[in-house]
Amino acid sequence: MSVDSQSTIIHAPDFINLSEKFSGTEQQNINNLLALLSVNDIDSNNEVAAKQSPINIIRFVDGRGLACPMPLLKTKVALRDVAAGESLYVVATDANSQADIAAFCRQSKQTDTTNRLLLTTNSVTSQQTTDSTPSQRFDTIYHFIITKTDSN
Repeated sequence: MSVDSQSTIIHAPDFINLSEKFSGTEQQNINNLLALLSVNDIDSNNEVAAKQSPINIIRFVDGRGLACPMPLLKTKVALRDVAAGESLYVVATDANSQADIAAFCRQSKQTDTTNRLLLTTNSVTSQQTTDSTPSQRFDTIYHFIITKTDSN
């Protein structure tokens, strides 16, 4: 299953703000993961990206090494603490996570929910992980930024 064709991929330090609730170690880990994304994912001439408001990440789910459906379940639980206009950053290594999380976000747009979900996604292939277990290696890391939007 492919990701929603209306999803956009945006990665630039000016667009992403991390919550002060994250510890220094968590912020470093998240920044290392965001650094894996290529800055080529954004077109510097893209007016939409230039006008986009910052992405405010307040929660993080590390689903690396977890098999389906655990990354999706952890995502659903973490979204309980995310308010409209705020974002959840999820990383996973299970290829099924991409289809599961995309379908979950797409479903939120089709149902009568209070806050719909906007999905930003990307994947990085053949990267060494940057956490405390450098010997662990995954072929692909899937990155998701899920933003709750006001449906009104």
